[in-house]
Amino acid sequence: MTTTTPQTPRERFIAGLERRPFPGLIPTFELVFYLTMEAFGRVHPLHRHFDQWMQMTPRERDLHRRDMADVLIHTANYYGHDAIFLHPKPETLDETLRQIDTVRAMTGDRFFLIAHGDATLPIPSGAEMESMSLRMAEEPEAVESEAQRSLDRALERADTLRDHGGLDALMLCSDYCFNSGPFLPLPWFDRFVTPFLHELVAGYRQKGFYVIKHTDGNIMPILDRLVPDNPDARPHALHSLDPQGDVDLEEIVSLVGDKVALCGNVNCGLLQTGSQEQCAADVQRSIRQGMKAPGYIFCTSNTVYTGMPLERYDAMMAIYREQAIRPDDPAMD
Repeated sequence: MTTTTPQTPRERFIAGLERRPFPGLIPTFELVFYLTMEAFGRVHPLHRHFDQWMQMTPRERDLHRRDMADVLIHTANYYGHDAIFLHPKPETLDETLRQIDTVRAMTGDRFFLIAHGDATLPIPSGAEMESMSLRMAEEPEAVESEAQRSLDRALERADTLRDHGGLDALMLCSDYCFNSGPFLPLPWFDRFVTPFLHELVAGYRQKGFYVIKHTDGNIMPILDRLVPDNPDARPHALHSLDPQGDVDLEEIVSLVGDKVALCGNVNCGLLQTGSQEQCAADVQRSIRQGMKAPGYIFCTSNTVYTGMPLERYDAMMAIYREQAIRPDDPAMD
């Protein structure tokens, strides 16, 4: 265990990603906390739509940028999040750079900053599922070429982000799995996803970024693809660890807890529809099982999404503050 407690949220989150446990509260964050209107009377950036963005004066756009950044910062401060996942609007590279600068100007290096960065093939929408399957069967080389171009664009974008500075990590948010398992047969997954995922992770790591891989659903059949033997192609952390996809956190800790940090596993379904007792028991279970890993970052198994009762998240975080504490003596952990 790290002998000294990290002093800032950013340092705490980095210690979690690097699997360096320290005394005190374990790190926490959320992929998205959508309930800002109910919690603070503020519109979340992802709930904003700007039809007249380019018609605004530069001053008006800057006011919107500062207001969106302030919502993200206020959420992190209020709930004790150690990292902020950036949500620029419009969702362009230029606005991502501006949001990095705005948050850093308002908070310095206090928080760990994350941006979107996936370029791998996700589960297609229902309308696209059939056509994508046909293309994979009939034009596999074309699908591979598109995957490579997407990868190349992502790495080029990462060069710009690195050279700009201020960003700590890239979050890979392409979902690969249903609750029943991967959306592709494994031979197809290994052709159209696995090599591009490994190259993307390795490329981001080489550029100095931390990498967190998110996917919902049952990841067990592809766990060895998400956490490969080659450490250079491994993300620093896995996010979601979806209990609704039958992902057992205790098993994940045993299998890969010494190779990657683990984020999530609190059951969002129970937070929305379960009883208070069920929710509390599940939060306590996640904390108990997750803290057996050297790098456990506490959060829900998806997002704090629109429609989830705010009081459930507040109760979840109250349990976290009371119980997700590593002792000073590692022997007592």
